[in-house]
Amino acid sequence: MATLADIGVAAAINILTALIFLLLFAILRIQPFNDRIYFPKWYLKGLRSSPLVNPGAYVSKIVNLDIRSYIRFLNWMPAALKMPESELIDHAGFDSAIYLRIYLIGLKIFVPIALLSWSILVPVNWTSNGLQLAKLNDVKSSNIDKLSISNVERGSDRFWAHLMMEYAFTFWTCYVLLKEYENIASMRLAFLQSEERRADEFTVLVRNIPPDSHELVSDNVEQFFMVNHPDNYLMNQVVYNANKLAKLVAQKKKMQNWFDYYDLKYTRNKDQKPRVKLGFLGLWGKKVDAIDHFTLEIEKLSNQILEERKRVKKDEKGVMPAAFVSFKTRWGAAVCAQTQQTKNPTEWLTEWAPEAREVYWPNLAIPYVSLTVRRLLMHVAFFFLTFFFIIPIAFVQSLASIEGIKKSAPFLNPLVEKKFIKSVIQGFLPGIFLKLFLLFLPTILMIMSKFEGFVSIASLERRAAFRYYLFNLVNVFLGSIITGSAFEQLNSFLKQSADQIPRTVGVAIPIKATFFITYIMVDGWAGVAGEILRLKAFIIFHLKNLFLVKTEKDREEAMDPGQIDFYVNEPRIQLYFLLGLVYAPVTPVLLPFIIFFFGFAYLIFRHQIINVYNQKYESAAAYWPDVHGRIISALIISQILLIGLMSTKGKAQSTPFLVVLPILTIVFHRFCKDRYESAFAINPLQEAMMKDSLERSREPNLNLKRFLKNAYIHPVFKDREYEDDLHEELIEDSDDENFVVIPTKHQSRRNTVMSSSSGLSQPVSFNGLDSGKENKSLDV
Repeated sequence: MATLADIGVAAAINILTALIFLLLFAILRIQPFNDRIYFPKWYLKGLRSSPLVNPGAYVSKIVNLDIRSYIRFLNWMPAALKMPESELIDHAGFDSAIYLRIYLIGLKIFVPIALLSWSILVPVNWTSNGLQLAKLNDVKSSNIDKLSISNVERGSDRFWAHLMMEYAFTFWTCYVLLKEYENIASMRLAFLQSEERRADEFTVLVRNIPPDSHELVSDNVEQFFMVNHPDNYLMNQVVYNANKLAKLVAQKKKMQNWFDYYDLKYTRNKDQKPRVKLGFLGLWGKKVDAIDHFTLEIEKLSNQILEERKRVKKDEKGVMPAAFVSFKTRWGAAVCAQTQQTKNPTEWLTEWAPEAREVYWPNLAIPYVSLTVRRLLMHVAFFFLTFFFIIPIAFVQSLASIEGIKKSAPFLNPLVEKKFIKSVIQGFLPGIFLKLFLLFLPTILMIMSKFEGFVSIASLERRAAFRYYLFNLVNVFLGSIITGSAFEQLNSFLKQSADQIPRTVGVAIPIKATFFITYIMVDGWAGVAGEILRLKAFIIFHLKNLFLVKTEKDREEAMDPGQIDFYVNEPRIQLYFLLGLVYAPVTPVLLPFIIFFFGFAYLIFRHQIINVYNQKYESAAAYWPDVHGRIISALIISQILLIGLMSTKGKAQSTPFLVVLPILTIVFHRFCKDRYESAFAINPLQEAMMKDSLERSREPNLNLKRFLKNAYIHPVFKDREYEDDLHEELIEDSDDENFVVIPTKHQSRRNTVMSSSSGLSQPVSFNGLDSGKENKSLDV
């Protein structure tokens, strides 16, 4: 069990590590050869030029010789805070700006809570004698636990102070969340109104299209929407199963990278042509000329790609029962996306199309009917993953207990008895081991989300984030408390009768705050400081620069700005909200560590968002209801745990007063959900019509079809080789707008003519890559 001295050693180690990371960053960022590593966002925006191409001495292009810049090595901190939020939204996007507000919410919630708890609860806890009495039952504790609720005597009236503080903490947290939800909802609507035209505003994803033996999928879609949305339908793009083609394109890109590497190697040394072995991983096998080998591989793959493209165009089985349908107005798209299309609720399912950049194309090829089975399998897999992860959690908790180490490894007794080693084991190792065990978990959860079949990157990240949060709740929080208490109070559990064990647990749970303090310092202090150093990106960039880069364009492509991985970072933040809300009335000593995390992480990530990260897509903070809901769930968990803790402390009569809190919190959550959540899921028709009207007045001659025609084409059909051919096959704009013809192969519908509100028009069918099939629409 960690003592105050152990916490001090852990704090010293983590603070020193964080300072080393920050110092290295401050020095490396001002070196010219690292400019693209620490300022890639400005290069992508075209607002920064490489110092390597500037005239001057060669040494000055590599190493910064300006002594004054080393003196001002901390100027990045005020610079990170200087940019106002409105400018930050224009610079980095709405998603990034709202993500930073999560850290500010943590500060808004926990700074007042910490002031209250330290001024009221800490004196109440410190002046009690509960731990002295608990020692009679062999319950272990340390001097730091005198600041917690464990030190209050059983049945004492002092527990009413904790009860009243829980009311204050709940009301303050709800107030902050209400104001933030209101502000962010209004900011989102304003952002969507002011944003430039986007393809997803006019486009709906239609899935589970019923098969029609007489028509192609594209014709079937066009016929359906021309009948049911005659005034607003514009065009459609069917979805193709191009996964095999995508793999071939990726393989060709990989071969091209190897060719570039060996070509550059030969350019630098003309005396010897590079050779490569054809065996496994190039470790053995016949040696051949590397440049000739990869040239042949690239040529072979190019031919395979061409053949696969032809097959995709002609194979009816390659066309999935799904399509991206675009409309003439945002209002028309909103009506379609937010209504049921037929009396059969399982057919013609419509939803807002993801932003073109965030479409996860491989999952569009998954049959819709298989999604339920896939998600059921992943629910089961996640359950077993969570269950079996208790084993490494128990191992981590055994490290937090010197007694556990002595029992499992008696040969280490002489070593662990040394004061400093003991402090490192109890104050530092548990946190670092837990961090390592969780290292690959987000990647595993993302793979599971992809298997479930979500079609947008945003939905993939939100599902992975939800599971990561549940995992942290069950294993990192509850698992650490339960297994840690069992390890530390094992002797007490064995000697006491069954009816006494809950009381012992009531005393032991607050004692686990010391473990979470060590974890916060490892993850939230040193871990966040490591984020700004970008060690992985540093190594990869310089390796690419050394072996692959030949031109400035190559050097720009070698940059890896990265982005905010929502599914990794947001659940981690939520763990801190959970710890803060649970331990605020129980062990307030933990709050300063959490406050430091929120402030420090806000500074670091604000700098990264301004200078480094380049988000792949923009969801306009569609994730905010999830963030709000998880903070609410943390608040409810803290209230329930306090009810259980009070019952073990002989204050069962306080239960009716505390039961009210979860009920009020749930009511508050329902109010926020009903009042604000629609702004994050639905595009109001009034807002859509307003934006359409403004656009018509500003651009009366806008050719929307030309703007949308290539928006939702699979990326493998967008390379330069195929661009001209694709352009001819995708769409043929027509200037004749006198009639509308519904293309169909049904004899009874061949002469169906629809009139629009603007007169008679005849737009040409948008059949995507189905042009290989004959279109038998009637010519008028």
